[in-house]
Amino acid sequence: MRTVVDITSGNFIMSKMKAYFELLKFRLSLLVAFSSGFGYALASFGQINWSIFMSLFIGGLLVSGSSVIINQIIEKDLDKLMERTKGRPLPTGRLSINEAIYFAIFTGAIGLFLLYVSTNFLTVALSLISLLLYSFVYTPLKRVGPIAVVVGAIPGALPPLLGWVAFTGNIGIEALIIFGIQFIWQFPHFWAIAWVADDDYKKAGFKLLPSKGKKDLNTAFNIMIYTLFLIPLGLLPAKFGLTGINSAIIVTVCGALFLTQTFGLMKDGSRKSALKIMFGSFLYLPIVQIAYLLDKL
Repeated sequence: MRTVVDITSGNFIMSKMKAYFELLKFRLSLLVAFSSGFGYALASFGQINWSIFMSLFIGGLLVSGSSVIINQIIEKDLDKLMERTKGRPLPTGRLSINEAIYFAIFTGAIGLFLLYVSTNFLTVALSLISLLLYSFVYTPLKRVGPIAVVVGAIPGALPPLLGWVAFTGNIGIEALIIFGIQFIWQFPHFWAIAWVADDDYKKAGFKLLPSKGKKDLNTAFNIMIYTLFLIPLGLLPAKFGLTGINSAIIVTVCGALFLTQTFGLMKDGSRKSALKIMFGSFLYLPIVQIAYLLDKL
């Protein structure tokens, strides 16, 4: 009898741990942490303090996790309406709202504390602003209109800037350049996802696409224009001496390949073409950031 109870208790604990892990959206939070680490490594010119780097990485992951948890708490009823989100821990009842709230407070507090003890006040302040913008401004604006994408692009682009500030203690032109690249990248990235998930988003009342929320040529053109901007922006680190010619070549090729994907969407307006842009956006950012870093070695 005791063995059965122990097994049941063990299964319950494992189920809860799995639900908490899902709530954290680990892959998304890991991408945020990677971008923060990229900014720090780029600023350090190879002189990385690994203790600070790891605190920044883990702190960034936890703060990002806290913001997406708050997002899920606010949207718990909307998540029930969409196929892609109805299996999340809150809509399925695997975690209660109170459990999610406590977890959001815990991860956010630990993340900000790690940043406080290992970096500087500006990094902590910007991290808190990012959390608040994403959770309490971007999240409700998703049902208002495409202005949400503009607002959401700010916390989405802050991680590399935070990494730079964690090392230097200030926001210079270099920090603004790496922020700008990731800021502009958000638009084709967000809009491609919104195009692919349009049917689901409509169920929840999300209005993220430009052109009055339509999957039309105008929206496809907007995606193309913002992708086009990435090519000259990607050359700015070389122009200002942050990186060299090797990464400039790689970034230009990546930008050109990313841009060509948008032509298919303009031509046929298909979900398949939008999917190519979405996956292209997932590949573009880490490849470009790694290229910049390798150019510093």
